[in-house]
Amino acid sequence: MSSSADKCPVDHRALASSSSSASADKCPVDHTQRSSWSSVLGRQSQDGHGAAELPDTPLPPTNLPLDRETSSIPRLDGSNWVYPSQAQFFAAMARKNHNPQEVDMKVVVPIHNAVNERAWMEIMKWETAQGGDKCGGVKLVSFKGRPNDLTPRARWYSLVRFSPPFDRHDWVVDRCGTRMRYVIDFYTGHAGGPASQNIYFYLDVRPALDGWEGVRMRTERFWRQAFGRFWGQSSAQESAPSRS
Repeated sequence: MSSSADKCPVDHRALASSSSSASADKCPVDHTQRSSWSSVLGRQSQDGHGAAELPDTPLPPTNLPLDRETSSIPRLDGSNWVYPSQAQFFAAMARKNHNPQEVDMKVVVPIHNAVNERAWMEIMKWETAQGGDKCGGVKLVSFKGRPNDLTPRARWYSLVRFSPPFDRHDWVVDRCGTRMRYVIDFYTGHAGGPASQNIYFYLDVRPALDGWEGVRMRTERFWRQAFGRFWGQSSAQESAPSRS
């Protein structure tokens, strides 16, 4: 993505070792390092080369796959963002001194891609009926990680419902020339209770309150939920973070 992107929602060191039961209790996100995905896509979008092809990036093992998965997330130029290959992912992690393991790439890369696909899906729920279809659909312009900037909503959730989010992203989308910033808080837990080793993610996605459009969208959803509760209709799916 853009070179300003700071963070990936998955800690490749912790999740890469998911083949052992000891890693199940670790936080799946690295709070201090730049995103391996960001470093790959950011450079690739500037000069047309993947991180593994750059002179300051360690070469990955030659037997790691070079094929890349195309995301469902559209770019401004009409194409879709492309996720890094296992080889590029390995190289980017090595460059950040994460000590990647070759065998773990087949686990790390799909998890990384799935979390980002889920984030985009939640943004599309907000964008439904907002007019983006008139110009070919909403497109992702850029994203930025802000793991140390806890939002007021995240603080509230941490008091009454969840542990604090392990990461935060701001994604900027383009809707027919209108730029919208979305805030994404990433939560994690263990399916089946704290003792379980099956990790799941909660994504709390909403428009930022830095303009009238974001205020309008969030106000409309609030009243839709309020009337839904009044008429006995469930609004839990909209009001709670998305589980994946």
